[in-house]
Amino acid sequence: MELFNVYNCYDINLVNGKGSSISDDKGNKYLDFYGGHGVISIGHSHPHYIFRMEHQLHCLGFYSNAVRNDMQEKLANKLGTLSGYDDYNLFLCNSGAEANENALKVASFHTGKSKIVAIKGAFHGRSSGALAITDNPVLSSEFNVKHDVVFIEMNDIPALEKALGKNDVAAVIIEGIQGVNGVVEPSADFLKSAESLCKTHKAMLILDEIQSGYGRTGKFFAHQHAGIKADIITTAKGMGNGFPIAGVIISPEIKAWSGMLGTTFGGNHLACAAGMAVLESIEEEQLIDNANKLGDYLISELKDNKAIKAIRGKGLMIGIDLEDMPKIRKQLLEEYGIFTGSSGSTTLRLLPPLSITKKEVDQFIQAFQKLTQIVLT
Repeated sequence: MELFNVYNCYDINLVNGKGSSISDDKGNKYLDFYGGHGVISIGHSHPHYIFRMEHQLHCLGFYSNAVRNDMQEKLANKLGTLSGYDDYNLFLCNSGAEANENALKVASFHTGKSKIVAIKGAFHGRSSGALAITDNPVLSSEFNVKHDVVFIEMNDIPALEKALGKNDVAAVIIEGIQGVNGVVEPSADFLKSAESLCKTHKAMLILDEIQSGYGRTGKFFAHQHAGIKADIITTAKGMGNGFPIAGVIISPEIKAWSGMLGTTFGGNHLACAAGMAVLESIEEEQLIDNANKLGDYLISELKDNKAIKAIRGKGLMIGIDLEDMPKIRKQLLEEYGIFTGSSGSTTLRLLPPLSITKKEVDQFIQAFQKLTQIVLT
């Protein structure tokens, strides 16, 4: 049997990692400025993470939700305290796409409506409902296009008002920052309008914080920069530092009933251990503050670079528009051993671990400045 070949990937077999450093089976070392799509939040092989996971494996790795799991309650309490959503409720699942599927379902159950308003350029996952609200027809099969979805432009308040005007919308879903679409931010005015309009038209406001959450932008969730509260928040990626775990954070106004949602693996004992290790490390090591400070520093050091067409983002979620982005990204990896990501054909995407150091940020800056100067000459 061979693997189903659906990924474009580097011919690099990574075998070790420590902090923001990773190495392959040939002994080559790399600086991780992408974190596997922003998943590595507290660093590779973090000692507290290893301790938590190893201890839990010695106790109990898994049992289903057929029994009570006190670790889920501890994780919910810790997440509520650190995120500022302590009066909300948490449903645990396995992936970002699954979190968004459940968020849409909860919104539909609560409102009795089916229509969803989504944002052009969005990416919310590859399962049926998540793909229906993802603005990329190339990814959709005929099975995925049967949902009732309206797409509007980011930050277009009149279009949002129009879409909500008939009072037939279950939810508006917005990414805290669009990652796949070039690190594009919703404006504070747009988010505030969305919060207000959803209340007026009895629709749920869902904030997809799967990539932009868990401290990455210098606040726990990106939408908190705008001073709003969502009805439902979805989270995944950085939540488990590599272990599959995701969550749906749900307003106390939305009431649960037995069987409303369900999952076999979601919120298992080992996943909760990973989730607790991440939250404890974020708090104890002040990683949100680190993301804020080093993100500001990185942007300030690069903003005058003439090769950069635009630079966007907050904290350690940064997009850099470059005319020759694929070439520069390739050179960063091959000549300087630095992993980065991309958004489309022109945006270099940076999602390093929140534990990245100033020395490592300087290492990236020096390599980037040298490469772009060569391109300009």
